[in-house]
Amino acid sequence: MAQRILIVDDSPINLKAVTLALTGVGYEVVAARDGREGLERAETTQPDMVILDVQMPELDGYEVCRRLRRSERFSTRPIMMLTANNSLHEKVQGLEAGADDYMGKPFEAEELQARVKALLRRSGSSPSQQPVTKCKVIALFSLRGGVGVSSMAVNLAAGLAQLWGGGAALVDMVFTGGHSGLMLNLPLRHSWGDLATKASAEIDAGMLDLALLSHPSGLRVLPSAPRPEENEPITGDLVASVLGVLRSSYSYIVLDMPHSFGETTLAGLDAADEILLMLAPEIGSVVATTCALDVFSQLGYSREKVVLMLNAHFERGGLPRKDIEKTLGRPLDVVVPFAHDLFTSALNRGAPPVIEMPTKPLGSLLEDIAFGRSDEDDRRRPAASASLALQRVHQRAAQRQRAKS
Repeated sequence: MAQRILIVDDSPINLKAVTLALTGVGYEVVAARDGREGLERAETTQPDMVILDVQMPELDGYEVCRRLRRSERFSTRPIMMLTANNSLHEKVQGLEAGADDYMGKPFEAEELQARVKALLRRSGSSPSQQPVTKCKVIALFSLRGGVGVSSMAVNLAAGLAQLWGGGAALVDMVFTGGHSGLMLNLPLRHSWGDLATKASAEIDAGMLDLALLSHPSGLRVLPSAPRPEENEPITGDLVASVLGVLRSSYSYIVLDMPHSFGETTLAGLDAADEILLMLAPEIGSVVATTCALDVFSQLGYSREKVVLMLNAHFERGGLPRKDIEKTLGRPLDVVVPFAHDLFTSALNRGAPPVIEMPTKPLGSLLEDIAFGRSDEDDRRRPAASASLALQRVHQRAAQRQRAKS
């Protein structure tokens, strides 16, 4: 049976163009000429997907999208926004309203068909939730902002998902306005806000599965709610319960942590098996790292639990590595060279380098970092029948070995 798509647009020409593009490749199309008719037809026809024009009289596309998302039937069905004003502001508005994708007009029929196919395929895939026997929780943390915690968290989580064929979750713990979902170009139709008022005892795997967003890489994402007030009811006990339930379903959980030691932060750090303590090669960051190490010691965290990661986020003039290590009294475990422009460009497009450029130097480095933070048993897996990402890691390791000999 053909998949049904509802198109809501007040322009007869646009309706005709979208209808021709989609019926030509086998979809059944239902049309509505304004927002109210669109809501009515969505209820009566139960489409598999909805395409909304933004600029419509009375109810614009954003409001129609928000109302559809409040309905249980349309909470997970794909919604695409079409608009002549393809600006960043418009795109962010659409994603916040709950849209899955945003496409400018005029459009090429082939691109529309490809995006519709991808959205329908993604919504139809149901990730496995088989209980796992082992889970590693990795928290990325810094007391000083601007050192790339969120960027690294997104790339690490995506890298783990690609290496091990899924089984990874990214949890945004920045409750004053996190951006993990947007960095992966995911619509914020679900978030911590869906869980904020739940009692800890109510949290179960089914509830979390509904709150998690799905990325094409296989990564699942629990983003921070877009409005800080939606996150206010979240407690340390709730965080502990959520992470405890996630442990039973995912082999890897990556926590994007805030730059403070609040109640919810401590719950995340306590749950972590490993803390990647990030710093930049400048004096303020080194001082903040020293302070964080002191607090970790007071909390009883072992030295092995804390991994020092230096992110050289400016090109020149940074403190020498040996001076940083002398001040901290321990060696740096991971060093990420300067690549700020590539990081910024990729993340603004919602395409982290570990996904977009895995064979380029930065993407390869991030993939190798993800492998290095993987569980020891996973790292011992043979290359045969491995994921493409794991094959690349083994190939680079072999090349380095040959270069040494």
